[in-house]
Amino acid sequence: MSVLVTGASGFLGTALVERLMVTGEPHVRCLVRNATKVPGLLSLQAQYPNSRLECVVGNLSSPADTQRALEDIDTIYHLAATMRGAPATMFLDTVVASKRLLEAIAKSPVRRVVLVSSMAVYGVATVRKGSVIREDTALETHPEWRDVYSHAKCRQEDLFREYQRRGNFELVILRPGVLYGPGGSPLPTRLGIKVAGLLFHFGGSKILPLSYVHNCAEAIVVAGRSPESEGEVYNVVDDNLPNSRRYLKRYKAEVQRIRSITLPYSATWLLSAALERYNAYSQFQLPAILTRYKAASLWKPFHYGNEKLKAIGWRPLVSTHDALGKTFESLRAEMDREQQPAVEVVREAMSCRT
Repeated sequence: MSVLVTGASGFLGTALVERLMVTGEPHVRCLVRNATKVPGLLSLQAQYPNSRLECVVGNLSSPADTQRALEDIDTIYHLAATMRGAPATMFLDTVVASKRLLEAIAKSPVRRVVLVSSMAVYGVATVRKGSVIREDTALETHPEWRDVYSHAKCRQEDLFREYQRRGNFELVILRPGVLYGPGGSPLPTRLGIKVAGLLFHFGGSKILPLSYVHNCAEAIVVAGRSPESEGEVYNVVDDNLPNSRRYLKRYKAEVQRIRSITLPYSATWLLSAALERYNAYSQFQLPAILTRYKAASLWKPFHYGNEKLKAIGWRPLVSTHDALGKTFESLRAEMDREQQPAVEVVREAMSCRT
């Protein structure tokens, strides 16, 4: 039997595929939607000849593609989801696609499903400031007040639990924090909102629930293989997490200087209240990009625990200090590459003048 990774060509999916091969998984099948991503994944085969890598191009919305991908599969690592875009697209790729997968699983010999969810499913808006967010923290009761991504991930988890209760597969859920690493997003929304080149940095003392992409991949492998993890949920965050002030200071020093204004959480909450009132006064002419509920969900200060994950044997592969260094070094190199064509144009223009 083999394992299937959905969303295998994504930021986390690629890291997971490699980690499965590093740790000796004999046969890894990757479901990818875009055929252009296949060569990049298959390049891993030469590095890990003891593990066979197979790519299936298809879409979970297609019953035929899904059935083909599930053939002779024992364990599924389900990562396929969309983090941004139109609400309809996010629900289609996260919720509807998951339902199609679950319908196919019900007709297959799949033994275990490892769902990669998100810490965005926690209803932290009503949790006391300074609390520790653990696996028993209450889930969102109003995800629609927060954002589309949170709403979609809550519904996705509900679906998997529903089908697990009526089916015969084991379910393991992992909830990563903010994923980061080379190739990832430079400034997480947990820092604040960037408007016209100015970053409104909300709550400098709040801890960022960071999860380095390779540490997260290791967590998924450990939980996916552990006999103790059946029916369990695990938060995935790194050790020695920085607060957002330290993160931003290091970003400015190692990547680029950006303009920012830091507002404490109390001021963020008041600003959100004022914007909500103006939004109602203007008859909703101003988009509700900042509300008190969103502010409490994203920027209220909390602590985060990973003890449950460590209890089944997970340890970070890379320290947070080193992981941030690798991430910022990659971002700096990427910016230099993007700026190089403009530099060459200027040099060419100067040489023409002379």
